[in-house]
Order: sequence, then C-alpha cells, then structure tokens
Amino acid sequence: MGFSCGIVGLPNVGKSTIFNAITAMQVEASAYPFCTIQPNVGIVPVADERLEMIRKIVGSAKATPTILQFVDIAGLVKGASRGEGLGNQFLSHIQGVDAIAHVVRCFEDENVAHIDSALDPVRDADIVNTELILKDLEIIDRRLERVSKAMRAGEKGSREEHELLSKIQGSLSQGMAVKDIDLEQHQIAQLLSLNLLTIKPMFYIANVDESHLTDNPWQQKLAAYASQHNRVCLQFCGKAQAEIALLDAESRAEFLQEMGLDESGLDKIIRTGYEILNLITFFTANANEAHAWTVSEGTNVQKAAGKIHTDFEAGFIKAEVIKYETLVESGSESKVRELGLATVHGRDYVVVDGDLILYKFKAN
Repeated sequence: MGFSCGIVGLPNVGKSTIFNAITAMQVEASAYPFCTIQPNVGIVPVADERLEMIRKIVGSAKATPTILQFVDIAGLVKGASRGEGLGNQFLSHIQGVDAIAHVVRCFEDENVAHIDSALDPVRDADIVNTELILKDLEIIDRRLERVSKAMRAGEKGSREEHELLSKIQGSLSQGMAVKDIDLEQHQIAQLLSLNLLTIKPMFYIANVDESHLTDNPWQQKLAAYASQHNRVCLQFCGKAQAEIALLDAESRAEFLQEMGLDESGLDKIIRTGYEILNLITFFTANANEAHAWTVSEGTNVQKAAGKIHTDFEAGFIKAEVIKYETLVESGSESKVRELGLATVHGRDYVVVDGDLILYKFKAN
C-alpha cells in the first residue's frame, strides 16, 4: 500500500462528497449532520505513467499500481472527545492511518446546514483540532496511570517513559499537537505504538464551490492559518471533482482543462501525501507483472524487499538496480546490461525513487 489517509472535519463540510470524488465510490452525501455513521473505506490506485512504460519495455503481461486507502469518518463536533454528537468512537477508526486530511468548508450554501450562521474556516478547523488533541490527551492520561504504577514498582525504563509522557501531557493540555512538540527521533518512535492522532502528518483541504475557485476569502484565511502551523492547504471543489471522477480519462482531461486545473483532486492529494510522508516509489517487473511499490525515503534495498514478501527480505542476497531514465533511454533491459548500466548492490543500498529492482534471494 502507498499510504492510508483519514478524512476528518465538522458535519456538512463536504467530507463524503470529497470521498466520492477521490474514490469514485458513491457513498451517501447528505445535507444533514452525521450522515456518515460507519466509516467509509475506499481503495484507489496511484496513477504513475512510469509503471506503464516499464510494463511495455519489459513486456509484462499486466501492471499493478501501488494503492492508497481513504477512511471517511462521521463529522466531529465540539465535545466529540467527551462523547458529544456521535462521540469519539469514530476517532478510533483513524488511529491506524498514516496521514490526516482535514476538510474545512470554504463555501456558502443556505441549503446545507452548518454549525454557525457565519462561515469561519479558522474557527471550524480549531474545533476539530481541539477534539483530536483531547483524544490524544485521554490516551496519554491512561498510559501515564499505568507507567506511574510501573515506576513505583521500579520497572526498568519506566521513569524515562514517565518523563516523556508528562511532557506530552503538558503540551497537549496547552493545545499543542504532538507533531509540533520538540522531540527526539527515538522519543517519537517510542510514542508510535500509542497511535496518537496529532503525531500524524496533517494537511487541510479547503472545500470550495465553483463560483469561488479564485479569490476565495475563506480559503485564503484557512491557507494563512495552515501556514502558521506548518501545514499544507489544498483547494478542492468537492462537487466538481466528484463529477470529474465519474468521467472517462479523455473527458476528465477536457473537464480539468475547462476548469483551468492541471491535475485532478486525487492527484493533488496523492502528491501532497507522498511529500508530507516522505514517500517514494520503486518498481519490479518480469514477464508476468510490472509492479509499483511505496517505501519511505531512506529505505535500504533489503528492507524494501519486505514490501514484496517477507521471504525476499529474510533471504536477501543482492539486488540489481536499473534507473528508470536509463531503461527508457536504452529501450530494453538487455541493452542496459549490455551497456554496463545496471548496478548490483548489497543490503545497504538506499532505494531511489524510480528504481527498477530485480531481487536475488535465498528461499527458506
């Protein structure tokens, strides 16, 4: 899988409409709060023109792209972390995701109810962010209780964990997301098992209408807010993108051109997700299949093999690497090897975006 993304926001901000747009799945999109009760989960392929080019050059029978998972939960309201609205049970549905897309309403529509008569994207964003922080605080408080008992019993490492959790507790209590706390890398790793929501990379989606694609004051206000918190803010016209998602490839390109857009909303979200999560794509290919795989930047070639199969990682011997550009320029794998441009590496080689890798491994 490429990465998983949880979609959060207040009720009636367009989350389900955007979910429809990026997954082309027709879940219910209502003008009433709490339309989404069970989380909607959608799997979408990541379009990458390099994969099809590799398939053609290698002669693979099929191409298998890497995929993304999107999870759309019920709209959050003030007090959700304490059980208001439909409660915080839905926050647990996104604790396992890699990133969070925070949808904020940046359009006026008298036919769609909202929490307040006045549209204020910063206020709306703050409400949801506060609920995420309170959920994390609840998790930290429970963990601190257990660690306090362990510390009194003299368990090894409990004092250091108590100090870390106390620091997190204090910052969360002051309204700070865990991701914004100054932490060492090993401390972040220590927190990962808790599945805290505010430690995850987040980006904002300003949901606009077609009449405010340019010079949208609400989107501008949200973008400024996002910038202050070192977050990315994407503009997204949910209704239009949902219509685009249902078109064939040719019609979709024409529609985007008419709207003055150079990429679909899904492509924009994928690109943003890869950037904030520091992800790259490598490829494998043989006569049967060309396959795209996603790993974090800095992943060594043996660890990357585990994405394909645990046996590849465990029995790793070596890897032959062909650069994508080299493959395209040469026109065939055999030509690349004839020119001496394929390189063989041991386990410490760091995978580069676009690498085509042939693994040699010892089967168990």
